[in-house]
Amino acid sequence: MEIVRINSYSDPRLSTKVLAQHGCFTVGEHPFEVEIISQNAAVVRGHPVEYYSQVIEEFRFYAPHICLFYSENGTKLREYPKKQLFALSLLQIQPSQFYVDEDKVAAVKTFVHQAEDIVIPVLPHKGRYISLDGHTRLFCGLQRGFGQVLAFADESGDYIFHFAAEAVKGISPRPMGLSS
Repeated sequence: MEIVRINSYSDPRLSTKVLAQHGCFTVGEHPFEVEIISQNAAVVRGHPVEYYSQVIEEFRFYAPHICLFYSENGTKLREYPKKQLFALSLLQIQPSQFYVDEDKVAAVKTFVHQAEDIVIPVLPHKGRYISLDGHTRLFCGLQRGFGQVLAFADESGDYIFHFAAEAVKGISPRPMGLSS
C-alpha cells in the first residue's frame, strides 16, 4: 500500500499537534501519527499496527535523527543507531532554500520553544554548514533570538551546492525571506 504524508494542518482524524510536526501519514484510508516526544524519540499511533514498520520508515526519511519509536502504551517498536547531535551557531549555517511559508512558521512555533527543539541535518562545506532541511525551524529560531541550534551531519546530492549558491545570491538584509 502507498504511504502518503499529510502536509496540511487540519484533518479531523488526526491530532493538530502532530499535524503541526508534519508527522501524519495515511496508508490507504488508514491514518497514522508519529509524534515527536524528544530529540530522538517518537510515539506511533494508528491502526492496523501491521503498517507501523512502513510508517516509521517513511517518517525517518523526513526525520532521520529520530531513532526510538514507541507504541502509545510505551512498548519499544523500533530502534536505530543514534545520530550524533552537536550545537551549531546560526551564523555557521548557510540556507539552501529561498523562503519559508507563513502557515508552516505558525505550525512550527507550536513546538519550537527553546533552541534544543530545533534539530536540523547539515552538510559541512567550506568551513560552514549547508542546511539540508529545517529552514522553517531555523527561521523560527532567528525570530526567537536563538544563537544556536542542534544539528547532525548528513549527506546530499550535488544539487544542494547550487541551491546554497543561489540562496547566497538572494540574501537580503534578513536571512530567509517570508512568503505566504
